[in-house]
Amino acid sequence: MYVVRRGSLALVAIAAAICLCMTGSATAKLNVMTLKGTPAPGTPAKYNKFKVVKQGPKKAKKILLLEPGTSAGATNFRPLTNSLIKQLKGWQVWSIERRENLLEDHSMLEKYLKDQATNQEMLDYYLGWIINSSIQPHFQGKTTEETEYAKKWGLSMVVHDIRKVVKIARKGGRKVVLGGHSLGGSIVTAYATWNFNGKPGAKGLSGLVFIDGAGAREPADLPTAADAQERLDALNEPSASPFIQLVPPLPWAAGVFNAMGSLAALKDPNSRSLVGDFPLLPADLKPPVSSTNLAQYAYAVDADTGPENLQLVQSHIGDLAPSGDPRGWVNGQLGTAQRAAQVFTEIDGMDGTSWYHPLRLSIDAGAINNGIANPAQKVFGIKTTMGKRVHLPMYSFDTSLGDGRVKKATEALAAQSKVPKKWVRTVVRKKTYAHIDPLSALPAKNDFIKTLVPFLKKQVK
Repeated sequence: MYVVRRGSLALVAIAAAICLCMTGSATAKLNVMTLKGTPAPGTPAKYNKFKVVKQGPKKAKKILLLEPGTSAGATNFRPLTNSLIKQLKGWQVWSIERRENLLEDHSMLEKYLKDQATNQEMLDYYLGWIINSSIQPHFQGKTTEETEYAKKWGLSMVVHDIRKVVKIARKGGRKVVLGGHSLGGSIVTAYATWNFNGKPGAKGLSGLVFIDGAGAREPADLPTAADAQERLDALNEPSASPFIQLVPPLPWAAGVFNAMGSLAALKDPNSRSLVGDFPLLPADLKPPVSSTNLAQYAYAVDADTGPENLQLVQSHIGDLAPSGDPRGWVNGQLGTAQRAAQVFTEIDGMDGTSWYHPLRLSIDAGAINNGIANPAQKVFGIKTTMGKRVHLPMYSFDTSLGDGRVKKATEALAAQSKVPKKWVRTVVRKKTYAHIDPLSALPAKNDFIKTLVPFLKKQVK
């Protein structure tokens, strides 16, 4: 199922804008592998590559490879991965940082992390100049004219990038399980059902994991060939941005809000929030009282206090403190504000979001159809046609956003491929879990971790 429904791409951008979080260490280094990307027409060489973040023991014989969702990056799996590798002996967890993240400018974020710039200077550099033209120098975002090539950054490119990673991961006889969150779950279905010269992508895998996202839609929502062509024509208009965007023509604005807020929330959690007073931040994302950096972030992304239309970034993390000036945050429920923030944290030149999410990737995902051929696939040039040859163990987890649709899609994919029922594990927590909870909830309370770990131990020997 394609969790982000038609017409909701703007909400994704808003969601990214209010992910106000950061890293806990300016010196942390990640184990990162950089690979040459699948050739994309017109893409400059410096952007024709992508990264893979590795966590866990190097001698591991089993790898869980994770694909992020819309407007997300590889490091948003870090809190989850840190918990998983403690419980899954002999496993590594790899996560993919797609090439769009290379377009970002983390220079001032890194200066702030290293105490070479203040919070105000960071705010001025990235956003303050928009309302104060005297601020120099300032961030220069990528324009539509500069990034026309990104209109080709669709599902085929991403699937073939994953193919490269899977081949590397399988060396030495290692077993690979492919998983994804949100749109990443749709991409998992796309890869597993992709026709690679007569063989499905599933052929080289040992299992699939769908985290609040999968690759099926209701028949009424599946685009026709005419729908597909209309969407491509609209995208290819000279004035159309290659990326989803909140404030045209600034597709990067949402990600910048995210990255700046992340730094302030964890690097300086108890100081009064500057972002809370910034006029470009929507009023319904601001607490009713002056708040700390951490409370500002938590209030915006908490499932109880955040706006209803921002379910894509929400988790259950507590409440605004009853007193204080500035007002703080009291952790509770499934997680903590700090842990939720770390899902989107800035670390080693990366953060957990994508400032420039390719619209083409989301458009293409609408025609995956659980790997069953349909006319829109030919228009988009995608080959998700081997949905009856995915003979693999499958796990899925639904939150309130998935609402049981991920379970339904997973069971349908298993049934059409004649997968034994004992190989399939579906978990639905639509009344108690928000979209980010599987990634951020404390391990002792996290039903995703509690059910995924035994599934992997049982099914991947």
